[in-house]
Amino acid sequence: MAQLRGEERARYVSRMFGCISQRYDLLNTVMTGGMHYAWRRLAAYTAVGSGLTGAALDVACGTGDFAFDVARKPNIEGVVGLDFVPQMLTLARGKASRQKLSARTTFTVGDAHALPFTDDSFICATVGFGVRNFIDVPHALSEMARVVQPGGRVVVLEIVRMEDGGLHRRVLPWCFQKVAPILGALLAGDGEAYSYLPQSVDEFLSARQLVEVLEGAGLKNVRRRSLALGMVAIVSGEVPASLRES
Repeated sequence: MAQLRGEERARYVSRMFGCISQRYDLLNTVMTGGMHYAWRRLAAYTAVGSGLTGAALDVACGTGDFAFDVARKPNIEGVVGLDFVPQMLTLARGKASRQKLSARTTFTVGDAHALPFTDDSFICATVGFGVRNFIDVPHALSEMARVVQPGGRVVVLEIVRMEDGGLHRRVLPWCFQKVAPILGALLAGDGEAYSYLPQSVDEFLSARQLVEVLEGAGLKNVRRRSLALGMVAIVSGEVPASLRES
């Protein structure tokens, strides 16, 4: 994967997630011990705590779990889930129907780098475990900031590259690299796809660097919260009125 760039990488990732879509939720649960649900709920609470009322956007929404957590908040009038893998969106729509959230959620195919929405369309924009797959992370996060109203928040939940020293800094990534492909082969029949997962983390940003990217997108009051001994982070920032004036 390291040698793939741009559109070639995007096509590879799209095909890969399409192939594993049926087992995607199961693998997430197994690899995180079910903690990914709690992490999304915490990130959703962070996203909608701005006091605004209106619609929300969930980018790289996958099978919809983050969008559903946001949609359940009382100040959210509806959620648009956007992803570039149609198979994931088919599963999301089915889950929305079973959870009786179809009236509060809409799912559409789209590109995070060219969001098909006007400025100030949403009170918040979220992305859970999807930023690592973006071709141009700063541009995509700037796009998310563009479509959020001043005072609203952009929230990223992601597996990040660990920077802190100590034994866990070496042991946890090593375990992730070894275990993920085995679980992928056993439970999804695709060890290659789950070899990509730890590799994408190695090539990704640390939580500190992700803070810097959000600040570079013009967001203010950027904060981070570390989870899972630092392997996972919630990074959030507010859209200032000055972003519209620039």
